[in-house]
Amino acid sequence: MTVIRPAGVALLMTGDELMRGDTVDSNSAHIAQALTERGVVVREKTTVGDDRDLLLETIARLAKDHDVLIINGGLGPTSDDLTSEVVAQLANTPLKEHPDARSHVEAWCQRLGVTPNESNLKQAKVPFGATLIDNPTGSAMGFSTDIYRCRVITTPGVPRELKAMMASVLALTSERITTQNAHTRRLQTFGIGESTIQQLLNDSELPWPPSVNLGFRAGMPQLELKLTVNNEDDLPQQQHCFEQLNALFGDHILGEGDTTLASALQQTLRAQGKTVTAAESCTGGLIASMITREPGSSAIFNAGYVTYANASKRDTLGVSQEDLDKHGAVSEPVVRQMLAGALERSGADIGIAVSGIAGPSGGTDEKPVGTVWLAWGSKDAMQSHCVVIPGSRDLFQNLVAAAGLDLMRRQLLALPAQPHYFTRKTQ
Repeated sequence: MTVIRPAGVALLMTGDELMRGDTVDSNSAHIAQALTERGVVVREKTTVGDDRDLLLETIARLAKDHDVLIINGGLGPTSDDLTSEVVAQLANTPLKEHPDARSHVEAWCQRLGVTPNESNLKQAKVPFGATLIDNPTGSAMGFSTDIYRCRVITTPGVPRELKAMMASVLALTSERITTQNAHTRRLQTFGIGESTIQQLLNDSELPWPPSVNLGFRAGMPQLELKLTVNNEDDLPQQQHCFEQLNALFGDHILGEGDTTLASALQQTLRAQGKTVTAAESCTGGLIASMITREPGSSAIFNAGYVTYANASKRDTLGVSQEDLDKHGAVSEPVVRQMLAGALERSGADIGIAVSGIAGPSGGTDEKPVGTVWLAWGSKDAMQSHCVVIPGSRDLFQNLVAAAGLDLMRRQLLALPAQPHYFTRKTQ
C-alpha cells in the first residue's frame, strides 16, 4: 500500500555552476510551476554543489522528510556528475549499466555521427532496479527509485531536456501524491507593474473572492498575472475576477497563455489586413527582430530600416539634414521623418520609428541618457512622444522596442494613446 505523507515534494538542484552563479537556475521554477498547476506543493528547495558527501547528506535528509524528491542535474558524462552514484549508495543497490540506457546513449551518439566512449557510456549506469525516464532530446536518461519510502526522481540539468521529460516526472509524482489539476488563466500584460495593479484593486474596493488566487510573475518586458482556482465550481468566480481586471486596466492586457507583444500585434494586423514597418536607431533592429521572431511574420512585415548614423537617416529614409543639424537625431522632427520615410519606402500601413540615447554616455542636461523619441502610426495618423527610461543600455533597448510594438497595437485597436508607462518623466 502506498504511504502518503503530508510532507509533499522537495527539489534538489545540483551543480557547482549554480553555486558560483555561472548558470541561472530556471529549472526549479519550471518544475515548481508544473507541480503547482496540478495542486502539488513544493515544500522545500535546496541547491548544492558537486560534493559527494554533501549530496549524500542532503539527499538522505530530504528523502526522510518528503514523499517525493526531484533531483535536477548530475547525470552527465563527467567525473563531477555524481547523482547516479550517490542515489545508488543511499538506495543500498549497485550501480549497473542498463541495456536500454546504453542503447539510448548509442543511438544519441549515432545521430551525432560519433562513436560512444567511456564517458558517454557512464550515463548508461543507473541504480539497479531503477525505472528509466525517457529523454527524447539528450544523452542521459533519467530514472526513479525509492529511498526511505520516498520516490526519488532524477532529471538532467539541461533545461530543454528537463522540459521534454516533465510529463513523465509528473506522472511518477502523482503515483505517490494525490494531484488535482488547478484551473489557471494566465494573462500577459505590458506597461503596468505589480504595485500599480494592486493599488488599482485596492482603490476599486471590488470584492475579491477567496477562492481565486491572484499571482504575479515578473518578466522582461511583460508581466504575467495568474488567476487560479482549485475547483471547477469556482470557474464563474474566476471569470468574474478576469472581468474586473479587464475593466481596470484592460488596455494593458495583451492576451492569455503565452501571448507576446509581437504575437498580439501580428494577430491584430492579420485581422485588419495590414502590414507594419520599423525605422530604428537606438534599438539597432531589435523591433524588427521581435516581430520576425514570431512565425507567420512574413504576412505582416515587408521591410525594416536600421539607420544608426545621421547620414543613414538622411540617405535611406529622407530625413532632412537641416533638421538633423538643428534638432539633433533624438528629436521629434527626425523620428517623424524617419517614420514617414519608412512608410513610403516599405508601403506598410503602420510603423514605428525610434531614436534615443541608450548610454552609458552621450547624454546632456537637455537630453539625458535614456531619452528617446518615438513616432508611430500611419502616414495620415501619426503620433509622437518623448520619454526618459533610466537604467542600463540593455534595459533601455528592450523597453523601447517593447513600447514600440505596444504603441502600434494600441493605435490599431483604438486604445488610449497615453499608456501607463508614459507617466514616466517626459519632455
